[in-house]
Amino acid sequence: MPNQSRPKVKKSRALGIALTPKAVKYFEARPYPPGEHGRGRKQNSDYKVRLLEKQRLRAQYNISERQMARAYDRARKAEGKTGEALVVELERRLDALLLRSGIARTIYQARQMVVHGHIEVNGGKVDKPSFRVRPDDVVMVRERSRAKSLFQVAREGGFAADGETPRYLQVNLKALAFRMDRDPQRKEIPVICDEQLVVEYYAGR
Repeated sequence: MPNQSRPKVKKSRALGIALTPKAVKYFEARPYPPGEHGRGRKQNSDYKVRLLEKQRLRAQYNISERQMARAYDRARKAEGKTGEALVVELERRLDALLLRSGIARTIYQARQMVVHGHIEVNGGKVDKPSFRVRPDDVVMVRERSRAKSLFQVAREGGFAADGETPRYLQVNLKALAFRMDRDPQRKEIPVICDEQLVVEYYAGR
């Protein structure tokens, strides 16, 4: 399980991205790494630049290093550019799609929804956040969980992100459900990452 001990705001500043809505205002006010010497730090080696980019991508999906390495190995065998295939591979995770759909507010909340048994795929309970959703799969909040206040907020659009729902999803928030129509394309996936640097990091291992 990914290490969750580091405060999200501090981690956001260290990586240069806001990992939660709550972190956005803090990140905008102090857009430099945390610590006494944060303003003066420079990531000047090629290795450090690639490492930071890999960590940024990992953090946005809240996954462990082992999960990231496995996703890279699968992406390496896919057609097309490895970096784009890697991001698409991560985006197909059940917790990531719960976030994109607006059922969850953050990737951390999405993970908890799955782990606690609130989510089903094609009518069967799934409790693994890493479950890989496929085209035409239908994901929904289980009947017994829908009355919880958390999901009542989601149903009214309280967790929906600003902007459009990704085109690869058909979402019905009132029903607390969505379907993945097709595999995502990299340009549609709202993560901040230069994935080529991530590929270079793993290729240099």
